[in-house]
Amino acid sequence: MEKYESFIADPRWEKKLRSDLSKDRYEHTLRVASTAYDLAQIHGVDTRKASIAGYLHDCAKNYKDKKLLKYAKKYHIAISEAEEDNTDLLHAKVGAYIARDWFEVEDSDIFNAIAHHTTGRPSMSQLEKIIYISDYTEPGRKHRGRLDLIRQTAREDIDQTMLYILEDTLEYLSKKSKTKDPLTKEAYHYYNQVRKDF
Repeated sequence: MEKYESFIADPRWEKKLRSDLSKDRYEHTLRVASTAYDLAQIHGVDTRKASIAGYLHDCAKNYKDKKLLKYAKKYHIAISEAEEDNTDLLHAKVGAYIARDWFEVEDSDIFNAIAHHTTGRPSMSQLEKIIYISDYTEPGRKHRGRLDLIRQTAREDIDQTMLYILEDTLEYLSKKSKTKDPLTKEAYHYYNQVRKDF
């Protein structure tokens, strides 16, 4: 916690998150913030911004479907077919606006990192990629498959890590017969091309 405790100097942040999130989800946010801090330090990204984005990335995660849809309407958020099938996916986009309006985070890169941490997208900034990867790899995650490889690669090659995670995500969604968000598929094709061009 000591690595990034300075950015939650305002006790209202912790109080709100603890009231809005389950205990397990709050602990997950701390681990994501810590992982994001470490990856940002390795890859030369602003560690404070990474910590804030990691800490707030799931600020709307425990909102019920009705509340997510209410905020989606309020903020004129376009809802994809995947989000219609699984309203929970909206927590990322809604969370970005909550971070902006309640936590007063005005940085557009942090906003985008929160908004796209579940689907990814093509041409993500380094901060966006770090939050996407940190959410997937934080120490509490127990994915099967190549998580150990992904964690190691995250310290060496951000774009290759993105490709691994996107591949695994699309494979998981196919096995579960879940609707794939177009942004996830677009992100996969984008990073696949990035690696071919490397």
